[in-house]
Amino acid sequence: IISTIGNLNNHIGVPLTLLRIKSDTEIAIVEMGANHLNEIKFLTELINPDFGLITNFGKAHLEGFGSIEGVIKGKSELFDFLINNNKKAFINNDDPVQNQFVGNKISFSSEGKSNYIFKEVKETDYAGLNYKNFVVDSKLTGNYNYLNIAFATSIGLYFNISIEKIKEAISNYTPSNNRSQIIEKNNKSIILDAYNANPSSMISALNSLIKKQGKKSIILGDMFELGNQSEKEHHDLIDFCVKNNFENIFLIGNEFFKQKDKFQIPFFYKTKDELNNHIKKFPITSKYVLIKGSRGMKMEDLVNYI
Repeated sequence: IISTIGNLNNHIGVPLTLLRIKSDTEIAIVEMGANHLNEIKFLTELINPDFGLITNFGKAHLEGFGSIEGVIKGKSELFDFLINNNKKAFINNDDPVQNQFVGNKISFSSEGKSNYIFKEVKETDYAGLNYKNFVVDSKLTGNYNYLNIAFATSIGLYFNISIEKIKEAISNYTPSNNRSQIIEKNNKSIILDAYNANPSSMISALNSLIKKQGKKSIILGDMFELGNQSEKEHHDLIDFCVKNNFENIFLIGNEFFKQKDKFQIPFFYKTKDELNNHIKKFPITSKYVLIKGSRGMKMEDLVNYI
């Protein structure tokens, strides 16, 4: 089995992944990324996949796609290929966009008519699912990671991997590379989810944090590639934050700073160093601290400050 390494998911990275396929390769898992229409179409024709899946449709790369409708159209270029070439898609039937897929599919959902029925485990701080009373747990946080686990479990079951082996693989996986990492430090749990960010993933991460018991602080960095919707999306995100019970809301970057006079919260910073100077004087004491922002913000640097 081979899979995409790092973020080699574009017109350069995908061919590099395909070149690693050898005569004895049984399964190749190839990630595709895009920020404009027709990119997924090009990459899909290059790969010629037998199966495909779309993890979600979020407000990412709005600058290139133009709108959430553009995101859906662009990502669905994969579905178009699968339908036209009589290939199969793994589908989340609980997703109102994905459940419109009319081709050959292997599906999961929380109820109803699907190949696999999964129930989300909500009693712990970590994502997990229940399949026929067998619990697959993980070291991952957030509903979005539940969906990743559900897709992975569906694929494993389809390829006749036992649920026991699936559970072992998922539960032993420790997140890294700033993706949903949990760092225990100074009597607090730091949720480092700083690989990237967009309005949809921000809300998902915040909703996951809200469910935790104990005081919570958030440190959010600018979201990039939002084009002419950037001001609105940053405003709406701050509005969501102030309506929830966070002990501290720290916002970093020029896009957030533009909203400074519109909200009665004190902690807007243009740079991480400015926040560091504040934390040196007033340490964060919350039980949970979420750190999230777009890749260019390099929000992982903040772990050293807390």
